[in-house]
Amino acid sequence: MARALVSTGVELEYDTFGSSSDPALLLVMGFTAQMIAWDVDFCRGLAKKGYYVIRYDNRDCGLSTKFDGQAVDPMAVMAAALSQQPIPPVPYTLSDMAADGIALLDVLRIERAHVAGASMGGMIVQMMAIEHPHRLRSMTSIMSMTGDPNYGQATPEAMEALLAAPPSDRDAYIDSAANWGIWASKKYLNPAEARVRAAESYDRSFYPEGGSRQLAAIFATGDRTDRLRNLRVPTLVIHGRDDTLIGPSGGVRTAEVIDGAHLMLMADMGHDLPKQLHPIYFDSMSAHMKWADAR
Repeated sequence: MARALVSTGVELEYDTFGSSSDPALLLVMGFTAQMIAWDVDFCRGLAKKGYYVIRYDNRDCGLSTKFDGQAVDPMAVMAAALSQQPIPPVPYTLSDMAADGIALLDVLRIERAHVAGASMGGMIVQMMAIEHPHRLRSMTSIMSMTGDPNYGQATPEAMEALLAAPPSDRDAYIDSAANWGIWASKKYLNPAEARVRAAESYDRSFYPEGGSRQLAAIFATGDRTDRLRNLRVPTLVIHGRDDTLIGPSGGVRTAEVIDGAHLMLMADMGHDLPKQLHPIYFDSMSAHMKWADAR
C-alpha cells in the first residue's frame, strides 16, 4: 500500500494489483467503506483479466485524509435538497470526491482509465464521467443510483441499519456486523465472514465521524439525471435484484438515462459483492472494458 498527496489537497491511501503496462481500472468504494471492501481476491481477479487495478480510500475514510471537527447536519442538507431550497454549506461534495480519484490518476501518470464504483462509489464515478469524461475509458456503476429520490429507495429497515451509530467498542462493533445481513445477498450470507471483515475494518481505521460528511456530500450533490443524459462514456450498470439499500430501480433508472448503457440485473445479489458472484463480475466487466477500448 502507498500514500499520495494529490492536487485536491488530500492524501489518499491506495493499493495496486497487476502490471502498470496494462489498461488502468480505478475502483471507488461506497459510503464509509474502506478500500479493503474491494477484497484482494476481487482485485486480483480483475488484474488477471489484464488490468492494472487501483483501489483507494475515499477522503474521510480509512487511511486517507480526515476532515476532523468539520461539523455538518446531513439531514438538514437532505431536507433542503428535497424541498429545492438553498443547500447549507458542506465540507465537500461528490464532485470533490470525484476530483480526488482523477488526481490520483495524475500522480500515477495515467492519462485515461476505466472506472468502477460501488454504491456511493457509483455516484462518484458518475461524477467523474460527467465532469472529467476525457479521462475515462469506460464506467461501471455498481448497486448505485442517479440521485433522483424517486428511484432506488431503501427499505426502512435497511436505512435504519445504515444510519445507526456504530458501537465504539471493538467487540460490539464486530457483533453489529450481523446487521449487514439486512442488505447482504441472502443466498450467500456468511455471518462468520462478516465478523472477520468487521474486525479488519475496525482495526485498520474506525472513524464513524466521516460518515456524516460523506452523507451530506451525497445530498448536496443532488440529482444527476439531466447531466447523465448527456454522457458519451461507455457504461455498464450492475445491480442486484435483492438489493434493499439501493433498490433495483436505482440501477434500472441509471441505465435508462445514460445513452447506450448496458444493464445487468443479477439474481441473488443484494447490496454487496459476494465471492460466489466474482466470476460473473470479472467476465462482464472485462467484456465491457474490452468493448469500450475497441470502439
